[in-house]
This record gives sequence, structure tokens and C-alpha cells, in this order.
Amino acid sequence: MTHTHDLSAQALAAAVRVRDLSPVEIVDHYLERIERVNPQVGAYVTVTGELAREQAARAEKRVMDTADPATLPPLHGVPVPVKDLNMVTGVRVTLGSKVFNELTGFADDNVVVLLREAGSVLLGKTSTPEFGLPCYTENAVAPPARTPWDRSRSAGGSSGGAAAAVAAGLAPVAQGSDGGGSIRIPSSVCGLFGIKPTRGRISQGPIVPDLFGLSTNGPIARTVRDAALLLDVMAVPVPGDLYRAPAADGTFLGYADRPPGRLKIARSIEPAVPGAAVHPDCVAAYEAATELLVELGHEVVDLPPVFGPDLVPHFELLWGVMATLTPVPPEGEHLLQPLTRWLRERGDATSAPDLLRAHAQLQAACRTAFPVMNEYDAILHPTLAQPPAPIGYFHDQEPAENFERQKHFTPFCAAYNISGQPAVNVPLHWTEPDANGRSLPIGIMLAGRLGGEGTLISLAAQLEEARPWIDRKPDLWDA
Repeated sequence: MTHTHDLSAQALAAAVRVRDLSPVEIVDHYLERIERVNPQVGAYVTVTGELAREQAARAEKRVMDTADPATLPPLHGVPVPVKDLNMVTGVRVTLGSKVFNELTGFADDNVVVLLREAGSVLLGKTSTPEFGLPCYTENAVAPPARTPWDRSRSAGGSSGGAAAAVAAGLAPVAQGSDGGGSIRIPSSVCGLFGIKPTRGRISQGPIVPDLFGLSTNGPIARTVRDAALLLDVMAVPVPGDLYRAPAADGTFLGYADRPPGRLKIARSIEPAVPGAAVHPDCVAAYEAATELLVELGHEVVDLPPVFGPDLVPHFELLWGVMATLTPVPPEGEHLLQPLTRWLRERGDATSAPDLLRAHAQLQAACRTAFPVMNEYDAILHPTLAQPPAPIGYFHDQEPAENFERQKHFTPFCAAYNISGQPAVNVPLHWTEPDANGRSLPIGIMLAGRLGGEGTLISLAAQLEEARPWIDRKPDLWDA
């Protein structure tokens, strides 16, 4: 029997247009499911049930009133949750912090406006760690976000709640954001397809600055086509943004139906982070992906060294400074998580000349790396160096050890936030079942040229067709 949450976002939108499903029915299904299943995975920090039903009722009326359903917007009546780092007017926004536990959104982020204009319905806000800083989602506001594949393990971060929602069937797709891997990390540990777009593809405005260009919004989905559709919706330039991505040739959804042709793909499994070791399961995923790419006719070669360990301290310095950008009143400082306080202290101790020197060094490294990387249509890495981590593996440590463990867990992702290149997680691999019969998802990462999301989407769609993952579902999917 097919349930509403079995359907892709595309299928839901199509069912709404032909009146097979009503937006109200869809929202009621998801809200009932969230009430039962969310306590097990910690996906949502705030559920906007009343607002969702109001939006669904308006969407249903528009369906009934329209003379031509083809004119309805692309996500009409489709639920899309928003990460709790993003503002929605009139909706609670905590930023994953007890400091802002009672804050109500006073503006709409640009990406929220675009999602609304596309006809989507807001089910709620998905959980995030404090200020989106760590690669796991454990905070003082809500229960930890857990991967539905093994609920003793983290859903990753910082878009951990978004990924947990999609992987548990609590949303068909979700909006996330990625400043150092925060879409790709949770997509890997939750068995999903996620896209970190090219720098400047999606607006960070109007409140969040994009000074360093590390962070971007992006889609998390179960299928390549759903992610491409969501990217099309969100990828609208907005005046005032500091960066602008190269224009795409057609829609991103269209790329999912374009054969990629024979590509030249480089690969690397050498972490830039000193001391990071790649787990055998992640090596196996990387090697299996290589074999599949060759089998599909692509040329795969080893990538010459481009980003080395000398960049790690510069990225760490920027990360500490970014931790200071969220204003915290003095009387609220004691409510911050230990890791957040530690990062902010490092950021506050950074001088302006040191910050500019670090930024300049990262830009210089990119100028040296781009001529090498641009020789290839895509670059393959493991997404992570380790399988999904247990709850508390990072969070229960002192800040310095916590941060060191995070670096060793995710040594491949941040390079593409530094360079601004697009990168995707592809859920091609699962571990062998353990004694409890659980298999864990292990993602592989593909990065592309600046503006090259279309090539990555075409290639990922080809991989999805060759090794479908849509029928892989965690045990609570049919709960």
C-alpha cells in the first residue's frame, strides 16, 4: 500500500494538480505522522500545525478555483520545512540556542519567500545545533536529531533536523544550509541526496550576511529530481547579495533528464586534516563508487594534491569569527553551549589583520587549485571519514576535543565551502547489517566546477538510475 509519505515532492505536486490528493489531506497526514514519529528522531523543534492547515486550505481553494492546473506554482500544496536558522515572520526561531528560546521571526528570509511563492506549505522549523556551528545536532532547546537508520546515532549537522525529517518520512523534502558541510554531512548519515550549490546561487539575505561566502542554502531530498526541483525554486538572485553564481543553462530539474555524457572525473581519499583516518566502510563506499563510474563509461583518475593541511588553521580562524556574528546580550552569554563560547572566544581574540590574512591565504589557495580542478568535470571523495557517530560522541567532550573530533569526522567537505564550488552527497552505499540487523548509510561526495550544479545533477541522476536507493527505508518508515 502506498502512503502519502511514500510519494516524492514531484509526485505530490502532480497529485494536487489533478486533484487526486488535496493539500489539506497531505498536511493532515504529515502532521499526524510528525506527532507519532518526531519524538523518536528529533527532527522538528517547532511544528506549525495551525499555520500549515491555513496554508493548505488556501492552496486547496486555489486548486479548485483555477481553470488551468498547469499554471499552479511548482510546489503547490507540498510541505517543505525550514531550518531553524532561517527567519519566518511570526514563527518561533531559536537558532538552536537557549538564548533565543522565545524569539519570534520578525522577517522572512529570501529563501522562505521563494518557497512560499512556489506554493509550499510550512510544517515547521527543523532542529539545528547552536548557531549552526557543529556537524551534529544536539542543543539545549530540543532533543538530539537522530538518524532514522540507527536512533542511537546522530543525524549530523547542522541541517540534522532537516535530514532526519526527510529520512523518517516527516517531510518530502527540506531546506537546509551548508557552511562547512552542513547539507552533505546529514545527507550522508541519513541516506539522502543533498546539494550544496555554487557560492551566490541562493540568497542568504536579507538578515544573514554572506561576507566570507562559506555558507549557502540548499535542498535535501530522497531523489535527485526532487532536490533539483527545490534548487530551481530557491535559486533566484536577489539584489544586495555579495556573490552571484554563473547563470545555469536551463532548469536544474531539466539536467536530471540529460545524460551526462562521458565525463573526466578525478578522485581523492587523502584528508586535508592532519591525523584524520578514513574508516574502512567509507573507503569501501569510495571504491564502489569509482567502480560504478567506470562501469558507466566515465574516465576516473587520481586528483593531484590541491588543498593541504596548511589551510585548516585559516578555516578554523574564519569559523571562530563567524561564531561571533550572532549578537548575544551579555545577560545571555551563560546560556550558550560550551563549544559556542569557546569558538566565540577564539573569534573575539582574532584581530582584523589576522582575519584578512587568513581570508587572503584561502583565496590564494583557490587561485592555485582552480586551474587543476577545472581540468575535471567532477571530483569524487568520501563525504565523511567515519560512519554515523553515536549521540554524544562530539557533544559530551570538552570544546577543544569536541572540535578536533569534528575535524576528523568531516575532513573533505569544507574545502568546497572555501572554494565556493557546488558539491553533492550521493547515497550509494550502506554498511553490512550489524548484530541488530541495522545497516548504516555511507555517502560519497561529488564536487563540480563553479556553476556546475547541472553536471553534478545529471551525473547523480545517472548513478541513481544505475543503483536506485529510493526503496531503502529505515525500520520506522512504515510505522
